[in-house]
Amino acid sequence: MKITGAKIYTDNHVFEEGTIYTDEDRISPFSNDDMVLDADGLLAIPGLVDIHFHGAVANDFCDSDIEGISTIAKYEAQHGILAICPATMTYGENKLSEIMKTAKKYYQTRNSDPSAATFVGVNMEGPFISPYKVGAQNPDFLQLPNGYFYEKLQKDSGNLIKLLDMAPELTGSMDFIKEYSKEVNISLAHSNTDYDTAILAFHNGARHMTHLFNAMPGINHRNPGPIVAAKECNAEIEIIADGIHIHPAIVRLVFDMFDEDKVCLISDSMEATGLPDGEYHLGGQSVTVCGNKATLTNNESTIAGSVTNLFDCMKNAVQNMDIPIEAAVRAASETPAKAIGIDKDFGSLSIGKYANVLLIDTDMNIKCIINKGIIL
Repeated sequence: MKITGAKIYTDNHVFEEGTIYTDEDRISPFSNDDMVLDADGLLAIPGLVDIHFHGAVANDFCDSDIEGISTIAKYEAQHGILAICPATMTYGENKLSEIMKTAKKYYQTRNSDPSAATFVGVNMEGPFISPYKVGAQNPDFLQLPNGYFYEKLQKDSGNLIKLLDMAPELTGSMDFIKEYSKEVNISLAHSNTDYDTAILAFHNGARHMTHLFNAMPGINHRNPGPIVAAKECNAEIEIIADGIHIHPAIVRLVFDMFDEDKVCLISDSMEATGLPDGEYHLGGQSVTVCGNKATLTNNESTIAGSVTNLFDCMKNAVQNMDIPIEAAVRAASETPAKAIGIDKDFGSLSIGKYANVLLIDTDMNIKCIINKGIIL
């Protein structure tokens, strides 16, 4: 098709007038199709990429259910998130093995549905995390970093694990990071680490930080902590801009503090996303949802993921947190795609990549979703 009239988000990270051509499922320098899509007055941005979320519409990735993953993937696509890398929770080996095998089966047999987001990988969040910053993870299944454990799960997944979250202060973490950081993006997460240990982890090969400010020490003028270490080591970082996890002023600080190509917007959404208030579950624990806030039922001071999808997080960052739309779009598409190594196919509107295009109005309402060249 030929998409005309829109201001296009370019590889220079600005909006410019132009035309988008698609040839089958890819963006092309020309089109052999006579179909013209008039997008006059709209903005064209890449399909979004969520590299950290757990579920939606009553389904959790960890349910190990093919149909459940399909339902999640369709929900995500309907909201402009066209590539997904869902996260596990902290479980034992048998449960995590089952999750990984189900992910592999879905990837091999169900990943061509044009109405669904493309399943591009797995984010392994736990069990190599700190008992002091466990958050909504289940402390019963925590364990120290274990190469055999990881290798087995990576094999079970068919090499789909793209992100691996861990606390660098745990015994064995540094050796693990040295051994595996060349094959999987290791992210500091759910950690009580100090500045020096975080610096060492980044120097040894870690290059990512999970949901910044959440489940980790903050910034202190005498104990700078892992966030300052991430900045100094030029690590990628994740931000949940749902209005619950982080104050808008801190979101602005992060976008000012880190280079724009290092900020990833994520949703961290759980099964209640897209559903009304009520009782739900995350990682085997009961969660109470009220409004756009989810907390553990038995500990309402602990936030348990979000109930906001990535598109709405991006929109919230722009409209309620004063983040420039150009920076927010990049953080929700190109940067996360690069973080998990899928930027050859996803994350921008470059020629040769999948024709994943969102047409939105100036109020950031979605007007059209094109998933691999097909209008949803």
